[in-house]
Amino acid sequence: MSPRPAKASAEAPRTRDAERTRQIILEAATAEFASLGLGGARMDRIAERAKVDKRLIYYYFNNKDDLFLAVMERAYAAIRQAERELHLEALSPPDAVRKLVEFTWHYYLENPEFLCLLNNENLHQATHLKRSSQVREMHSPFVQWLADILERGQAQGLFRTGVDPVQLYISIASVAYFYLSNQFTLSEIFGRDLMAPPALDERLAHMVDVILGYLRP
Repeated sequence: MSPRPAKASAEAPRTRDAERTRQIILEAATAEFASLGLGGARMDRIAERAKVDKRLIYYYFNNKDDLFLAVMERAYAAIRQAERELHLEALSPPDAVRKLVEFTWHYYLENPEFLCLLNNENLHQATHLKRSSQVREMHSPFVQWLADILERGQAQGLFRTGVDPVQLYISIASVAYFYLSNQFTLSEIFGRDLMAPPALDERLAHMVDVILGYLRP
């Protein structure tokens, strides 16, 4: 038997082990960065969370800034993948937009660490994302996908013309993000529990009305 296949099979588990270790580190780093920010995060604690030798973190990610960038890229990849799995192209344009608004809202609610990471990177003026080619590459198909939904809606007379898909997505993200990122101050100012289930349902209905109302011809 040729030794080459045996060598390949022996290397495969090591490759899988390396990728699994990377993912464990990234999960631990996500929790650390989300709770303490880039400045407060410590590589020692990330190693403790991941239950790995700290030297492994430096081996895979070089330094804390590179690790934070990897965490950001992983976070964006996760939400873009989840959006693709919605299969909005199979829905009518209004239903597709409604589903995207609902998805964005629930994703933010279920993944609060994503908002924390965004807050951190904005505090650093996107210093890390500026070094990433992956993030722009994964967003380009998403923008085209949303543009196709808008084009279908316009062709059917359901949507107004001249809508920028990037501006639309920023608006969808904004109406969800601002409410959640400012939930404590807004709840105090207006004397409401904005995170109570009825309030969350009311907010989602309002968001859908706002976005679809803007799109109507």
